[in-house]
This record gives sequence, structure tokens and C-alpha cells, in this order.
Amino acid sequence: MSAEVRTTCPYCGVGCGVLAKVAADGEVSVRGDADHPANFGRLCSKGSALAETLGLEERLLHPEIGGRRAGWDEALDLVASTFTSTIAEHGPDSVAFYVSGQLLTEDYYVANKLMKGFIGSANIDTNSRLCMASSVAGHRRAFGSDTVPGTYEDLELADLVVLVGSNLAWCHPVLYQRIAAAKEKRPGMKIVLVDPRRTMTADIADLHLAIAPDGDVALFSGLLAFLAERDVLDRAYIEAHTTGFEAALAAASALGMAEIARRTGLDEETLLRFFTLFAETPKTVTVYSQGVNQSASGTDKVNAIINSHLATGRIGEPGAGPFSVTGQPNAMGGREVGGLANMLAAHMEIENPLHRDRVRRFWNAPAVAEKPGLKAVDMLRAVADGRIKALWIMATNPVDSMPDADAVEAAIKACPFVVISDVSAEGDTIRHAHVKLPAAAWGEKDGTVTNSERRISRQRPFLPMPGEARPDWWIIAEVGRRMGFAEAFSHASPAEIFAEHAALSGFENGGERDFDIGAHAGVDASAYEELEPFQWPAVALPPSPRERGEGNVSNVRFFANGGFYTPDRKARFVAVRPAGETAAAADYPMILNTGRVRDHWHTMTRTGQSPRLSQHLAEPFVEIHPADAARCGIGDADIVRVSSARGEVLVRALLTARQRQGSVFAPMHWTDRFSSRGRIDALVAPLTDAVSGQPALKHAAVRIEKFAARAFGFAVMRQRPVWIDADYWALARCRHGWRVELAFAGEKTDWAAFAQKLFGANEEAELLAYHDSDAGQHRIAAFDGDRLAGALFAAPGPVAVSRGWAADQLGETHAGQRSRFRIVAGRAGADRPDAGAMVCSCFSVGANQIAAAVAAGCASVEDVGNATRAGTNCGSCRAEIRAIVNAGRVQAAE
Repeated sequence: MSAEVRTTCPYCGVGCGVLAKVAADGEVSVRGDADHPANFGRLCSKGSALAETLGLEERLLHPEIGGRRAGWDEALDLVASTFTSTIAEHGPDSVAFYVSGQLLTEDYYVANKLMKGFIGSANIDTNSRLCMASSVAGHRRAFGSDTVPGTYEDLELADLVVLVGSNLAWCHPVLYQRIAAAKEKRPGMKIVLVDPRRTMTADIADLHLAIAPDGDVALFSGLLAFLAERDVLDRAYIEAHTTGFEAALAAASALGMAEIARRTGLDEETLLRFFTLFAETPKTVTVYSQGVNQSASGTDKVNAIINSHLATGRIGEPGAGPFSVTGQPNAMGGREVGGLANMLAAHMEIENPLHRDRVRRFWNAPAVAEKPGLKAVDMLRAVADGRIKALWIMATNPVDSMPDADAVEAAIKACPFVVISDVSAEGDTIRHAHVKLPAAAWGEKDGTVTNSERRISRQRPFLPMPGEARPDWWIIAEVGRRMGFAEAFSHASPAEIFAEHAALSGFENGGERDFDIGAHAGVDASAYEELEPFQWPAVALPPSPRERGEGNVSNVRFFANGGFYTPDRKARFVAVRPAGETAAAADYPMILNTGRVRDHWHTMTRTGQSPRLSQHLAEPFVEIHPADAARCGIGDADIVRVSSARGEVLVRALLTARQRQGSVFAPMHWTDRFSSRGRIDALVAPLTDAVSGQPALKHAAVRIEKFAARAFGFAVMRQRPVWIDADYWALARCRHGWRVELAFAGEKTDWAAFAQKLFGANEEAELLAYHDSDAGQHRIAAFDGDRLAGALFAAPGPVAVSRGWAADQLGETHAGQRSRFRIVAGRAGADRPDAGAMVCSCFSVGANQIAAAVAAGCASVEDVGNATRAGTNCGSCRAEIRAIVNAGRVQAAE
């Protein structure tokens, strides 16, 4: 058995340390690294299931050209020659790279060096544009740099944590647990949740502000005016370290409480309660995420939050400051190397000729880009209209994740030359590639990532690269060499790239720029291998007074005593005003909010491989307030058509009072690989923030209507179906095969033939069936020897059968008739109690098991954890457990 390898989780921006071990039989196990300062051993459900996502099924293992297998030399030569000839004929802006926060910093660095330094265009943007661009823009407007001032420790030290547009319990569970643990130790700690939905994060909130969509600027403008009115400003800090306060305050004061209440959808009493709590609590951290950033006014939202912290001097102090939490594992690392189209490496600016010259000299580059490139949405528009003729997509899936996703797919499909380097051979974007390049996956990659608190950690390999897969940095460097830039791309290892990246960060810096890891410029292979997690800045000695931390409380926090990165070293207040309201149209009267679920990640390329992670929420859905559902004639578990001016999807209805009336919520994860029509971003208009270019993915006008299904179905099968003849279907892995939800608009006459084709069962398979045509009930099971090949349950309404129990039958032996008839009956025996819907993915504990524990006397979440282990790992299911416990108390009282 191999020794444990210290690496970093590839999911969200928390940047958790992971210990991975490969057994003698090749089985991989993972656990949290107790010594990593981001998570101290904790992992969320996704991190805990990482070992289940490492299989080679659906992996891209060899280069392909035009769908045929090719060698690396042929593929790389074609990419290099096509990019070179396209540039020669149409200029450097006729080509583009669209990259990803899934890349390691070393990959990102080489890609940016090639495009911005040697091709001479800034047409390289990243899917971080979809999640972090407004935060970057807000930081740069206020601080003069893209600096996150605080650390995770501040979340535990604060007396008030304000969570804005962040479902931390599901999207950053380890940070959520750190806050929950701190609150348990200090019950006086207060938590406010600002979110249109009452998400699972509300479980620890003292106050939930169910704000109207895009009401954040009005809310925080009102807060700034209140702070001034109550005279709780830090006048000394404002005077010494900021400019623009009076203009910002005048803009904020122009609204008035009644207008703030109207724009936020909150009553004045609730607003005053929040404002007073903020005013009276010096140690306040405001955590914000996609609900702030993914908006046409996202940058103004960020600056409205920062204004309130600058006005009170609550920045850079322990337990105080604005805190942006990133969505991807290396969104921050990408920002450090200039991954966005409007930035240069090492937090330098394309618009600044001194910065361009500095980078040009350091790289010995022929032509550093002189102007910002096209941001993601504009980049795909340029692909559509023919301005961009060669596109290289790395480690991302824009056909599913970009707004106006159908138009994005059409643009990529029509592009003359598309290169895609990725892990998966199957996906909605890679099917349109002319050249496919197999990249290394997590577990095989070697490099660094930076988390939301500026902490750089190593991702170390513990598995060999399969087939002909290669690291992304190697692929990019090889293309650079073939384009004629061999000397600049002669790196032999990620350690060499990291050393160059670190050296550039310190080059002619002297405290001018926030990002400086020059202390690691001399790192060699051995030191790189042993590199411990560290926060920047990490400045090479001898440091200047500024670099020693002058102006900072410590070397890990920024701005407590000023020292901003503007020309006069003062922060900028930004006068912001609420944007014009986007009224829902008569044809599309509801507002769609998109987001994530607990156990899935992005477009499911990784999490879709895990049976555990596919059971909690196994199909695309839309959350609807019961009053809105009643008005539209929609019942719980109905299939719903959600449509906008750009397209439509079919999803399952989930009725809940957690959802704000007039709005609906749908997750963005499902793709054509896992659903018939579940690509939610096909509904979203390509509307972007004017400053940041970030799309307004959380705000689309839609209508909802019941899909007139004549029949519903649920099936389990050992093999992934190659054919699903249904108007609605949603496919998910289960422990021994696959499960699928089905709905049909028309009559189906031959259910047995449908089932056999769905299962992929051979002609020798034994079929057992039950048909009640008058009642519309049909149940069919196919057996291959003693094993269940598949089972189908059909009904005129949503099928009432235990999904978990049915899926488990794929792993059982069914030699006797009783066992087989039990499957057709769709009922577990008394000796096989049904676990119920999955609640705790970490330990595979179902709702019925939790309810049974409550019935047996468990009176708290902690009791349930002691009895079943549910909720004792990542804790992101604790709110659901609490709901079951509370329901049990009500039943007992009755």
C-alpha cells in the first residue's frame, strides 16, 4: 500500500487539504488533512466521495482529429499550424483561449504567457468570469487591486457574519461548519442571511432577509446612510485612508427608507433590525458569493458592501472585513496569473504601459497585448459572428454553463477550428471539437491552487496518467514551441513554471503590487515537492517597510491601517445607485434564479460519476412557492415546462415555502448527458455587468406551466441506456448501475418492448410483468440469470416506489420467485426496511432511517448523528436532519 499523499480538493474555493492513498489492489481512499489550515480535516460530501470519481469510464485517453485517433505530434502540429496561419491571415485577435478555474496555476500561467505575451492578443478568458469577475472589478475599484483583505479565521472571530447571496451550507460546506462550530462555542455570535430563498444556510441564521432579486445595492446603500445617521462611522479611518466618501453617502442617502423597503421587498422593521445589528457590532464580516456577483449590477453590489466596511474601518482587522468566497478551486490562482481577459500576470494591468513593458521585458516577449481581450460572453459572440476563427477550450463546458447556451453551442459548432483539451470524452461541448486533447485529471495533476483566503496549496499526483493523457501546461507549452517560441516555453516541470511565476510577482515590485510570492522564486524541484500551504504575500528578503507589513495588522491581512494599491494609497468609495428594475414581462412573469445543489458540481463531469452524490437530488428540478404552483395548476413532483424568450426546459416540480413568491429556482448542473431537456442556462439571456462583464445568471424572466404527461416512469438498470424514448428523462448513477426518471406526453402501448430496449436486455432475459391497463399501472423486471438486468415502474402519475430500494436490487441475487415478484410488486419485504430518500451522502443514510431513529427516541441532530452517523462528517445535511427531527416532535405531540 502506498503512503498517503497530501493534495488539495478540486471542487470549490475553500481549498481543503486531502490525504489520498492507493491500496495494493488500486483502490483509492481519501480523507481530510487535519494539518491543512483551510479545513483541519473536514471534507464536504463531494470531497468525501472523490475516490468514486476517478474511474476511466468516459475518459479521453488519446488525441483525436476529426473523430479519429491521432498521435500527439500530429495533433499538436495541427493546432500550432492552424493558429499560426489564422493569425497570419486575420491577425492575433482572430484566435482565442477559453480556460477554466479547474486548471492549476502553472497551466494558467503558461496559457496566459502564450496568448498575451507571444500571440499578442488578450483574447484569453476563463469560466471564472461567470463567478468571480464582479468581485475582482469591485476590489479593483475600491482597493486599486484584486485583494481579498481577510482570512477564514475572521469568520470564526467575528461577532456578526453577514452572508449575502451565499448558500454556504451547500456551496462551501466546510466554511459553513467552521462558522457553525464558532457559533456553538459563542452563542452570542450572530448570523444574518441575505438571500431570496430560505436555503439550508438559514438553519444557523438569527435573521433571514428574503430580499427581492437584485435588491442588494439598495440594501447596502440604506445601511451606509443609516451608519452615517447614527454616527457610527470611523471618521479617522475615512479621512486618513479613503476618498470619495461624501459622494458615496449622497448617493446612498438619496433613496429613503420607503424606497429601500420597496426595492428590497423587506419591511422597514426588518431593515432597521439588520442595520442596527450591523451598526452595533464592530467585529463584522460580510461574506458574499454568486448571488452578488452573477448580476447585471454585480460590481455595484460588491462596492456597496465594501463601502459599509470602509465607512466603519472594519477591514483588515481580526474578525472584520468584506470577504469574497470563490466558486472554483483555482479561481484565485487564475486571477494571480492574469487569467481574465482584462488583466496581466501578477496582478498587473493591461491598460498600464509600465506594467506591459515590465511583463514584456521579464518574458522577453515579442508583443504583449496592448488592450483588454474579449470577456467570455463577448468572446462567444465573436465566435458566432466569425471574428474569432480558432478557439481553444480548456477544462470547461460552455455549452452548458454559459448564458444563452443554445446560441453558444451554435457558435462553437460553426467555428472553423475548435480545440478542446479535457478529461472527459463525453460532453455537450467536446462533441463539437475538431481536435481533442486528453488532459490529466485530479489525482494525476501536479501543481498549485490558491483558495479564497489567498492560500496557495499543492495538488500532488497519486495516480499515473492513463493512456496518453498529459498535463495541461505541457500541452500548451508544446503548442507554443511549435508556434516558434521554443525558448519561452522550455519548462521541463511545473516546479520551473511556479518559480517563474513567483519571480514575476516580485519583479520590480517593491510593495507596489499586492500579489508578491517572490520568496519562492528560487524554488527547486525538491522544495516544490515539499511546499507547505502558505498565504500571500510571501516577499523575498530583504523586505521594504511596506513589504514587512507596515499598514497591516499582520502579514496575512490587508488594509487595517490603509496602504491600498491606488496611486495615492487611499481606498475609493464608489457612489452606487440601484439599477433600473427589470420587470417580468407579461409573457414571462416570474424571475428565475439559478444555482447549485449540495452534492453536484458544475456540469457533473466529475460528480456524475459518483453513485453516492447522484442520490440526494437525482434529477433537474425547479423550486416553486406553493401559491405560485397552485395558480399555475402545478402539483408536487409534476413535470414542469420552464420557458424564456430563448428556450425551454423540462424539470421536476419541487413545491416549497422556502422559495420567494414570484420567483423560481433551478440548479445549473444538468446536461444533455444526464437529462432530456435540463440545460438551465439555455433560458438565461447574455446580459452582463457593464463593469465586470459577468453574466446575470441569477436573473431571467420565465414562465412555468405543467407539462401534460400521460404517463410517468421510473427504472433501474445495470447498463447505461443507449436509447431513451421519452419526452422527459433524467439519468443518474446508482451503486450497481443506473436509474432513470421518465415522463411521456403520449400513450405507450408496448411497455415490455420499451423496457427491454431501455435495459439493453438480451433476448434470453427472463421477463416478469404486471399490467393493469385500466389503471395505467405497469411493472416489468428483466433477469439475466440470478441478476436483475432492469426494472421499470410506470403509472399515470409520479411513480410511488422507493428509488433507493429499487436501485439496490441490482446488486442482489434473485434466485427465488418470491424475490422476483417482490421487485415487480415494487415493495421491500419486512426484513428489508426502506432507507428512504438520501439525506446524508457521506454515510448513505436515508430519511426513513433518520425518522426511525427519531421514533426510537433521538430528540436532536446530535442524537441522530450518534445513532446513525448522519450529519457527523461535513454537516451539510444537518438542516435536513433537523427538519425530520422537528417533524417527529410534531407527530409525537399530536
